[in-house]
Amino acid sequence: MNDASKAKAVAHQTTAVPHLRLGLRDCLMLAIILILINAFLIYSNSLKRFDQSLYDKLLQVQTHRAHDDIVIVAIDDYSLKEIGKWPWNRQIHAQLLERLQAAKPKAIGFDVVFTEAQPGNSNGIISSSSDEAFANALKASGKVVLPMTSLEAGRGLQAELPLPLFANASRAVGHNHIELDDDGVARSVFLREGTQGQWWSHFVLELYKVGRTTQADKSIQSANDAAPVSVDHFSGAFSTDPGIWHRDWRFLIPYYGGSGHFKSIPYVAVLKGEVSAQVFQNKYVLIGATAQGMADAFPTPVTSNQGLLAGVEVNANILASLLDHRSILQAPAWQLWLVSSAVLCLSLFSFVLFSPRVALIIGASMVVLSLITSVVLLRFGLWLPPASTVVVLVLSYPLWSWRRLETAIDFLGQEFIRLDQEPHLLPELNPDMTIKDRHLTIAKNEIQDKLDRHIRAMQSAAQRVRDLRQFVTDSLYSLPDATLVTTVDGNVVLGNPAAAAYFNSIGMPHVIDTLVPYLFSNMSQPHTEYIVQPQKFSWWHILDLDQTELLSKGVEVEDPKGRDLIIKSAPCYTSEKVLIGWIISIIDISEIRQAERRRDEMLHFISHDMRAPQASILALIEMQKNPETAIDHQEFLKRIEKSSNTTLALADSFVHLAHAESSEYRFLEHDFQDLLLDATEEMWSLAHNKRITIKTDIPEGEYPVRVDRSLMTRALTNLLSNAIKYSPSDTTISCSLQAVTRSLSDYVICTIQDQGYGIARADQSRLFQRFQRLSFGKGADQIKNDGVGLGMVFVKTVIDRHHANIRFHSVPGQGTSFTIEVPMNQF
Repeated sequence: MNDASKAKAVAHQTTAVPHLRLGLRDCLMLAIILILINAFLIYSNSLKRFDQSLYDKLLQVQTHRAHDDIVIVAIDDYSLKEIGKWPWNRQIHAQLLERLQAAKPKAIGFDVVFTEAQPGNSNGIISSSSDEAFANALKASGKVVLPMTSLEAGRGLQAELPLPLFANASRAVGHNHIELDDDGVARSVFLREGTQGQWWSHFVLELYKVGRTTQADKSIQSANDAAPVSVDHFSGAFSTDPGIWHRDWRFLIPYYGGSGHFKSIPYVAVLKGEVSAQVFQNKYVLIGATAQGMADAFPTPVTSNQGLLAGVEVNANILASLLDHRSILQAPAWQLWLVSSAVLCLSLFSFVLFSPRVALIIGASMVVLSLITSVVLLRFGLWLPPASTVVVLVLSYPLWSWRRLETAIDFLGQEFIRLDQEPHLLPELNPDMTIKDRHLTIAKNEIQDKLDRHIRAMQSAAQRVRDLRQFVTDSLYSLPDATLVTTVDGNVVLGNPAAAAYFNSIGMPHVIDTLVPYLFSNMSQPHTEYIVQPQKFSWWHILDLDQTELLSKGVEVEDPKGRDLIIKSAPCYTSEKVLIGWIISIIDISEIRQAERRRDEMLHFISHDMRAPQASILALIEMQKNPETAIDHQEFLKRIEKSSNTTLALADSFVHLAHAESSEYRFLEHDFQDLLLDATEEMWSLAHNKRITIKTDIPEGEYPVRVDRSLMTRALTNLLSNAIKYSPSDTTISCSLQAVTRSLSDYVICTIQDQGYGIARADQSRLFQRFQRLSFGKGADQIKNDGVGLGMVFVKTVIDRHHANIRFHSVPGQGTSFTIEVPMNQF
């Protein structure tokens, strides 16, 4: 293939996928739009409520067993009823601490604010006896953590610590703030808060550190390791301005369960000694209010249907997460944007590659996968809000479908015009009505949208294309010559039955997806006259545009079976004149070449054999005119008769052979024994003159065949004539018939056997060839055939046209036997 062919092929391949480039371009544009929408939804928190609702539902179904090391001492309604109304004398708290300390807990968290002196102390500076007792109890325990709070003092939030007496006596002080989202639900907590250059750890974090007495000397970073925090924590310089409150180390609380999930014991029961010391031994004890109207209660994800969760129980959940090293981090906005954008791009790319139905399934699967991913990641401590991803995925398919529908409608409209401009090769019901006219007619008769009208018109156009394709296919399959259609590089894509039959006959049954040069590799070199240098010819030239002029005329070759062929090829172009393949035809001209050879033989025969007796007659006439050269009148007539008979015999042979080779056969049903008897009767006088006996052996019965009676009888007569002619006198010629069944078919077997001279072995292979004069007998008895060599050709032609078989067996000096097998009532 030359460079021009390759360039056109590449151009065709480039223009063959415009729809794919258009799809990718639309996909890219839509991806950019949806990615921007996704970024807006993420950074504006427009779908925050949906994410929060899903997050709450997931936490409700992902409950965990309460931690065994946490015990709540509840200031509940029962305790208030037994002890009295709040506030209680701090002497009572001191007694409680003494009992708890005796049980040797790991740490005690007193979730009660002690920012004011006991009522009855006027100045609030000098402590009462109850305050001193409580302070002594705190100091004696050495494991108590007290909470602090913040106070709006007119200049912003200010820290409000416990009384100095209590703060100094306690092990640690920590803030006790729970973060409320904009919907009022407590989902997270900041483990560090502070103002004016001072930080306070969370009340629970301090309690956790006190309990880990073996790690008391470690920095607060150990707590950070136990409870990972999100990256949106405070990272700027700490401000010392009054009223500015800072928060850091935020994480989502992995709630273990709702109200009553953790082990809770009434305050009064512990105070009265009704609880065994083993209940508190090596445990974290949280003391806080759970009584209605007194407790600092919060709505939480796990109590959405149960009301509020007391602050002490929220702290118990936080403490359990620290002990179990569990936390939930919310993915930063940029990570969420990257993940959702990647999922969106993958979904859009699938829209380009697959059908709308498959694309819809993939889009829906992506939505489900996003939700499942969020659920799974939440179990591993990472919250990836799915709302924005789900929204853009849900939007992607209808937007993509709308864009592709617009493109399809535009494409159909353009193709309508192009198709209508194509020539109408086949007859149509209404050839004067164009596609556009049909389009308008449909629009008037029915109320349809634009796409429906285009689809109807496209159906009409598609039907025209299908009709044309069927017309081309039928035309290809009805071609009598073997025809192949190939790609640009010569790979066969279509072939008609004649091509399949031809290549199967030469042992190459697989034609489709085979290269043409391989199919023709067993052919001879072309011997067409206008090929100057045939030795340089290659079958790849059949795919070369530079050889189009040569191949359009065809090259003549011989196939492996010796048949003469003419092979032609022609390029095939698209409507844009781009090369897309080749049409190759294989024309069998064996019969034409055979006819030409017969013509040459005939001319040679006419110029020699037919001319010779006529020339002899003229010479005899000239001799007879001259008295000096004239011969005896009887001798003159005898010689004239002999030459005339020779000429007549030659003419009869030609006529009979021409009749045998023609297509004017009249096949009628006859009894073969009648044909044989007619032939023997006709040859009786010739045999009688040589004292030769013709003996027939025909068993009783019928031998029905469908034959041309005159031609078949002439063939039998020729066989009998040769048997008589080349047999000595006083011999016998045997003719027999029999009916046999072979391979589920019935045949009539006719045998003609003589006792003649036999055919010389060297001549037996040439018996059925034209113009062959054979020798009979052997040695001194050998007799030369004085015929023209057409009699046996006539016999063989007639037998072949009757789909019969003929064979012979000849022994020089002993005789010859011919056997004919004719199908009974066949064809």
